[in-house]
Amino acid sequence: MRWLVGWSSIAASFGTVGAVGHHGDGRTVQPVGSQLLWGDPDPLWAVGDWRPDEIRIITVATPEGAPTTRLAVLGCCGATDEQLRVGLLAARGGALRHLTAWSGSYTAVVQIGRRITVAGDLAGARPVFHTPWANGTAYATAALPLADLIEAQLDIGHLAALLACPETPEALGDGTPYEGVKRIPPGHALILREGSREITGYEAVASLAVAAPQTDPVSAVEGVRDALVDAVRARLMAPRHAPETLPPDPGPVPGMGPAERRAARGAPVPGIGSDLSGGSASATLALLAAGLPGLPGTVLGHGTGAGERLLAVTFNDLSVQGREDELERARSIAANPRLHHVVVAAGEEALPYASLDGPLTDEPAPSLVVAERHRRRLAAGSADHFVGHGARQVLDAHPARLADLLMDRRRRHILRPVAALARAEGPSTHSLFVPLAVYRAARRLARTSYRTGLETAAALLPDARRDTSGLDTPADASLASLAWSRPGPAARWLTGEALAEVSVRLQAAAIRPASVQRPGEARARAALARHAADQRILEQAAEIRSQRLHAPYLDNQVVRAARALPESLRVQPGARAAILRRVLAGAGIHDLPPGWGAPSQATSTAAGRIGLRTALPDLIALFDAPLLAEAGLIEARVVRKALRAAAEGEPLPLDGLAELASTELWLRRLVTRRGTCWTGTAAPRQRAVAGGVVPARRTLQS
Repeated sequence: MRWLVGWSSIAASFGTVGAVGHHGDGRTVQPVGSQLLWGDPDPLWAVGDWRPDEIRIITVATPEGAPTTRLAVLGCCGATDEQLRVGLLAARGGALRHLTAWSGSYTAVVQIGRRITVAGDLAGARPVFHTPWANGTAYATAALPLADLIEAQLDIGHLAALLACPETPEALGDGTPYEGVKRIPPGHALILREGSREITGYEAVASLAVAAPQTDPVSAVEGVRDALVDAVRARLMAPRHAPETLPPDPGPVPGMGPAERRAARGAPVPGIGSDLSGGSASATLALLAAGLPGLPGTVLGHGTGAGERLLAVTFNDLSVQGREDELERARSIAANPRLHHVVVAAGEEALPYASLDGPLTDEPAPSLVVAERHRRRLAAGSADHFVGHGARQVLDAHPARLADLLMDRRRRHILRPVAALARAEGPSTHSLFVPLAVYRAARRLARTSYRTGLETAAALLPDARRDTSGLDTPADASLASLAWSRPGPAARWLTGEALAEVSVRLQAAAIRPASVQRPGEARARAALARHAADQRILEQAAEIRSQRLHAPYLDNQVVRAARALPESLRVQPGARAAILRRVLAGAGIHDLPPGWGAPSQATSTAAGRIGLRTALPDLIALFDAPLLAEAGLIEARVVRKALRAAAEGEPLPLDGLAELASTELWLRRLVTRRGTCWTGTAAPRQRAVAGGVVPARRTLQS
């Protein structure tokens, strides 16, 4: 786990400049295992196994006595030093957007005198957290270190909102699972001046009254192509890194090649690699990385390096049937001579819930129950490994965007997506009424104001416990998504008290002034932020030392380019596959296998059900005396009953059960952890959630 941390306080709170980490009374505190990037009075540290090329510091020469002006960029950034200097000068004048316009995925910190600016990303994969501390403000790219710093307790209300409405920012607010630790929203920057803090957005917000000018579809797709190519090129141009020294190879093992032996020892392969699932997202990245033209030092200007082939990893789950077409597409794509194909086969040991042990992550996320499944695939990958996560949320259209089209009087553009939903229902009487039902729901959402929508959601939330729908069909899921806010899949198993508190949060948010966006755009951004947060936790839970996971679809410039796509193009069936096909065609790649871009969500659902059935005894034991019940969020008996019913095939939302299990696992790891993130004479005496006790649920006041 890698993170950066620093703070800003009033000048009187520190001693002599250069005495790093001074507390108010002269004592010192600093993070464990850190490297200092710059010192007092506003120090900044990088913590964890950062590579040397992942930390870049640019300092602008200033006259004698002038404020210090410098920029720290941590992560993979494709900008040159000169571009960083130009961005630093622009940020000094207040143009913060320049700090987020470079290719790659990174965090930028600017210091201009006593003013500190930390820019978050657009998706939320690189968040920024802050908390009051030492007569000022401490900030970090992880919440747990700040919770340790202030000896925070758990925020049970936030955990309730995370389970009840995970895709509703109004319910989550700016909170985290730790009391006193706050998060800045995606697309915003944190500005600190001698301890005082300000949160400001650097992206323009579209008007509700006037529709934004529509970008030409051809130009918009070209923008996505250029952004993706730049994102991949930024990773390819970075220095190569070999894995650190590991136990020696035991030698030939029957049935295992060198790659399998290396994966068994937990070491990635040196070089560049990519997932190759057979889907359009990962295949696009693999083909771009393998055949990206114009890279210096490559044979004929192609490939990832001179004589280097891209390692393409395909995961073959032997426990799930119905993936034959997807695997065949992966093999067809891997026939490219610039790809070296490796198939990782696994059985029951790689199913969801197969391993309930793992490291403590910064926050809870549903990906904790599938971390071991991903770790097995990534162990066969490369030191720098591309993953296609985020493509669905960035390129696809959220169902609520149908309401945006109606607001702009573009009714004809909703005909094809509505007809596709009717076809997905199959030949039945119910499918005949799907187009009318979806149109009515979209029109209702288009005519519902932000305040009314949140108030309605708050009033309906306590009834989520009586929800018996499984939302199995695409039409049902789309109808449920056509609202300003809807309960999450785990809401039906929360207690009435927990749902009532989240309802109060929504009611308070409804009357609070806010920059309201269109319903479809707002819901799409919330879904992207939720997925990006889950992707960040997955990287921590499935982390393999010396390996870096790269998700270019979550990069700032890719997200911006995708937001420029016309809504009429995004809502069409198969839009993501069509866009990525044009991206590859623009890069000179035309030969794609039949069926390329076909959806594969059903296989992951089947794997979740088989994994739940296989691990049922362990899950029942997990919820025998759960900490979630001790906190008043669930009733253990109800959850155990739901687990047994889902294992027997009852159509229950498996995502909700995964969220409950992941949160319970995270709580247990948190309360049993040892040590703290800080050292020094002024280091906190207690870690976050001191004493390993989950605070009891507070009774709501009428």
